[in-house]
Amino acid sequence: MTAPSSDPQPSTANSSARTPLSVAPQETPGHGLLTGRVVVVTAAAGTGIGSATARRALAEGADVVISDVHARRLEATREELEELGLGKVSAITCDVTDTAQVDALIEYAVSTLGRIDVLVNNAGLGGETPVADMTDDQWSRVLDVTLGSTFRCTRAALNYFRDVEHGGVIVNNASVLGWRAQHGQAHYAAAKAGVMALTRCSAIEAAAYGVRINAVAPSIANHAFLAKVTATELLDRLASDEAFGRAAEPWEIATTIAFLASDYSTYLTGEVVSVSSQRA
Repeated sequence: MTAPSSDPQPSTANSSARTPLSVAPQETPGHGLLTGRVVVVTAAAGTGIGSATARRALAEGADVVISDVHARRLEATREELEELGLGKVSAITCDVTDTAQVDALIEYAVSTLGRIDVLVNNAGLGGETPVADMTDDQWSRVLDVTLGSTFRCTRAALNYFRDVEHGGVIVNNASVLGWRAQHGQAHYAAAKAGVMALTRCSAIEAAAYGVRINAVAPSIANHAFLAKVTATELLDRLASDEAFGRAAEPWEIATTIAFLASDYSTYLTGEVVSVSSQRA
């Protein structure tokens, strides 16, 4: 999830005008981009980018393993994905701040579906606290869940890929806040900037294993959990500040992740792809 910001941004004619791009299109159908592959997605419970990525992977022909720390929401998501009648869906609870559980996630995916082809590191934790008021625990928790988890899962996946011959892909979920300065978001922005740096450096090392590592950097994406924890007025203003005058739908982020996971991006590694309409 991309954390919202409360810093004021100027409105422009482009952001207030209604255009064909200001209305989210219908989700595009799958085109078999991931046929026969196994995709592992962290933090996939609920209605956000993680679950949308799992749905897109299924639509593109993959089998999926989803994980989350919230067991009840994870099981509900697994059932919803199975109802699509597409590929195989497996689920396992995983606290991505725990190395043993992360390692168990990778082992479970391999033992259940036979292999791993794609890992999507989606776990992240936001919050809004000025630096002067931020506690050590607030700083450490956001860094650990957002950046530390990406490191742990990447390490576990690379240890798997190093010992197999088929190679693979890792896609990390960063954020435009890794580039933008925004009030109250120092811990989250620092973590996401770290995800970007980890993506670049690990990609150089992973090439030897036949693995590509890239990241997406979404701006604001609408989903039920974000609406639950963020004021409607703030979400509306942030959306209007985007060039399209709207937030992204989670599936619009997921399609870019599917592209990066597919053979349409075989010469891309160490890149961070901004998924936004560019703030006006």
